[in-house]
Amino acid sequence: MTVLPVLDLLNGVVVRGIAGRRSEYQPLRSQLTSEVRPLEVARALCSQFGFTRFYVADLDAILHQRPNWQTYQQLIHEGFELLVDAGIRSVDEAISVRNCRAEPIIGLESCPGPEVLAGIVAANPGAITFSLDLQCGRPMLPFDSTWQTAPTEIVRQVVACGVTQIIVLDLADVGTSSGGGTQELCRELLVEFPKLELVCGGGVRGINDLRTFESLGATSILVASALHDGRLTPAEIASILA
Repeated sequence: MTVLPVLDLLNGVVVRGIAGRRSEYQPLRSQLTSEVRPLEVARALCSQFGFTRFYVADLDAILHQRPNWQTYQQLIHEGFELLVDAGIRSVDEAISVRNCRAEPIIGLESCPGPEVLAGIVAANPGAITFSLDLQCGRPMLPFDSTWQTAPTEIVRQVVACGVTQIIVLDLADVGTSSGGGTQELCRELLVEFPKLELVCGGGVRGINDLRTFESLGATSILVASALHDGRLTPAEIASILA
């Protein structure tokens, strides 16, 4: 299992996510750095924990269709690998992210339906990651959605499109130190799709929550607040990666 640190971007800087209430997101406060510039935050996380691969949730793109292209390029030029959710709604937008040498994440809240996802998968060589975006357990469906309305049914549609890696993230858990509420759903999905690469997270409090997700069979865990607040140490991260 791997740990995937999260960079939430809003107004071009790294912000602290709070239960999906995006209007309340504030610039990051961290024990690791006084910086909020994405490259500097990534450098601090790399220096402390050795991270070189990041999940980027670009809220400027998701909410306002203004991707932070220059930020992606700066991070990649530094040698970091990126998985980027840039509010992708079309094949062309997915290709644009791929052309930046980042791995595109197709988020449920942005992607209109399985027909679009299937086209993206067909047009993009290499890995495509789908994000099952939830809010209090309910799928975050775009206004023009043709998706099913239950999480498990949506995952069946996604798998049928040829996707093998799925993020399960309930935004209500983000930044809450609640331990997360998606464990049962993750367990059900891995029973039905044992070969699925599942990325979990949201509300991670510390090492015990990482161990819980690991025991479920998750391949990666998304973490942000616990790293910046000192609730996860370099030694604990190393023990997970060992």
